[in-house]
Amino acid sequence: MKIAISGGSGFIGTALTKALLKEKHELFILTRNPDRKNSSKSVQYVQWLADAAKPEAHLEGLDVFINLAGESLNSGRWTSERKRRIVESRVQSVNEIARILSLLEKQPETVINASAIGFYGTSEVEEFTEDTNSPGNDFLARTVNLWEKEASKVKPFTSRLVLARFGVILGKKEGALPRIAMPYKLFAGGKIGSGRQWMSWIHIEDVVRALMFCINDKDIQGPVNFVAPTPTKMDSFGRNVAEVLHKPHWFPVPSFLLKTVLGEMSVLVLEGQKIVPEKLVSHGFTFAYPELKPALEDLFR
Repeated sequence: MKIAISGGSGFIGTALTKALLKEKHELFILTRNPDRKNSSKSVQYVQWLADAAKPEAHLEGLDVFINLAGESLNSGRWTSERKRRIVESRVQSVNEIARILSLLEKQPETVINASAIGFYGTSEVEEFTEDTNSPGNDFLARTVNLWEKEASKVKPFTSRLVLARFGVILGKKEGALPRIAMPYKLFAGGKIGSGRQWMSWIHIEDVVRALMFCINDKDIQGPVNFVAPTPTKMDSFGRNVAEVLHKPHWFPVPSFLLKTVLGEMSVLVLEGQKIVPEKLVSHGFTFAYPELKPALEDLFR
């Protein structure tokens, strides 16, 4: 298949690109700086989001468009300026994709747009599935809700739109896990905040496998929760990290300290939600790492 990926040089995009290349797909990675990349017969780097860029010239006959573009949520305090960039980067990318697709003679059958479980807001007691239609009220929920509404602009140009609501993605060197593990490696790991907040996690390998599953299963569309089927409380998550690393779980980090250091961004670690991957499971997807401890053992191996 002919597949375009925006945000293809990020955490998810890099892992997905490797997997798609193994299956001999023809890839087009949309980037602001294609000259810094080495194109090949299998992967072409195409400029976009620049004044003179015309990515549509390279994308005729596209089968799948995957949008992973957007400023990182956890690369610094959520100042007013950063919050503006977080929102605008997502709106800009989906608007540009709609423009590109509108110009193609043959439009892609499938568009997959990144989203996040932040849509649901936070709760210690509720369980959320894709059937939950009402978004939360915090900054993340409002941002994701707007992101998904903007993504709906591509619907006239594709047979199906998949909204990949990613949970906390665990990887060896990227994602949340290295930051969570660092205190334990320094013998200073312990309960974060109350420890009762839910962590809806997923192994990066299962993220890639689930994206490829959504490409191939033509019946899947709309919101899809990319999380493992076994969410866990934060304290239990930390204890599993400690056990796998053979380190103590003893040094608590109080909520007020994280709020002082991180500001509003502290919601990423102090709040959570219990998410169930109902749509993936109902369509027959099998997780390579459905349980937390084996996932951690693989990543720390």
